[in-house]
Amino acid sequence: MTRILTTHAGSLPRPRELAELHARRFRGEPIDPAELERRSRDAVADVVRRQHATGLDHLNNGEVSRESFFTYVQHRMTGFSDVSHRPPMKDLVKYPHYLEHLRRAAFDDEHVSLAAPPAATGAVAYRSTDAIEAECAELVAALAALRVGAQRGFVSVPSPGIVAVAMENRHYATLDDYLVAVTDALAYEYRAVLAAGLNLQIDAPDLAMERHTYFADRPLDEFLGFVERVAGELNRVLAGTPRERVRLHVCWGNYEGPHDEDVPLEEIWPVVRGIHAGALLLSMANPRHAHEHRVFRAQGFPDHAVLVAGVIDTTTNYIEHPDTVAERIVVAAEAVGDASRVMAGTDCGFETSVGFGPVVEEVAWRKLAALVEGARRASELV
Repeated sequence: MTRILTTHAGSLPRPRELAELHARRFRGEPIDPAELERRSRDAVADVVRRQHATGLDHLNNGEVSRESFFTYVQHRMTGFSDVSHRPPMKDLVKYPHYLEHLRRAAFDDEHVSLAAPPAATGAVAYRSTDAIEAECAELVAALAALRVGAQRGFVSVPSPGIVAVAMENRHYATLDDYLVAVTDALAYEYRAVLAAGLNLQIDAPDLAMERHTYFADRPLDEFLGFVERVAGELNRVLAGTPRERVRLHVCWGNYEGPHDEDVPLEEIWPVVRGIHAGALLLSMANPRHAHEHRVFRAQGFPDHAVLVAGVIDTTTNYIEHPDTVAERIVVAAEAVGDASRVMAGTDCGFETSVGFGPVVEEVAWRKLAALVEGARRASELV
């Protein structure tokens, strides 16, 4: 190792015109597919260029060609229609004044609500790999234009667990049956990303956030049983794939809120660390989880894995000082015990769904620049 490498968790701000198209499509309004394709292609080329210019090492397409990190599957799978009734986060409900504050916050027409995604009203199956293959080819081409190899690129695909709990089940006899069907469908995207020579990132907020959402009023053991089942399904479909090319992103919800109902990392870590992934992306910058590097000292960090430490908070417009970033990286390296197995990243994405970006675009890019500079400074300390 000569220096600490940098990356981020996936989503980046989308151009307004593209966001409008995604939002209209999400609402079921007619759009011009050719215009969506053209604007997506241009946005991918631009967002890859900006990441490269900022100095990030591992890049992606910013998820700009998708409406959100998981509801886009409705366009690539059968079985989804109508609207789900998603329960609100428990930490928001318990503070009614804060919840009212959120409700008063202005949302324009260019947003995609993750609180009201489509529901599973029929059998879930993957339609065609054309869309994911085109998405991968687009990223590979954008990287090649900058003389960056595909091995430095990654594409995010949701965990089957977040789809199964966020997109209401109205078809399958049990949640487990629904989970298996979603896993089998998403496996097509997992394989397509790897076949394109890119790294696969699995976005799995379900492994933490659903404790205070879907499982908010249920026993902890019931939630942990769900985490184990999701982990089992991921390990089933990822068996035989190169572990070092799989990234797993776990978070507690990318929203500014109390978060005092978040499940502690120590409760889920025994299962999370056993998932077939060579890199684990974890929130370590926000005030609720910055201390959880202690879990690695107490329970250990898997020898085969890299920690992508979240050292940038994606829910605040504060721009972290590079020295703060560097200190966070050093703490993470000390907790893992090997600086060569640590990368610097963000707690989550900057626009996980169209219109939901608590950090304004110009600040988001400055925060990423602070990430790069902080990693440079940390490299001189570890």
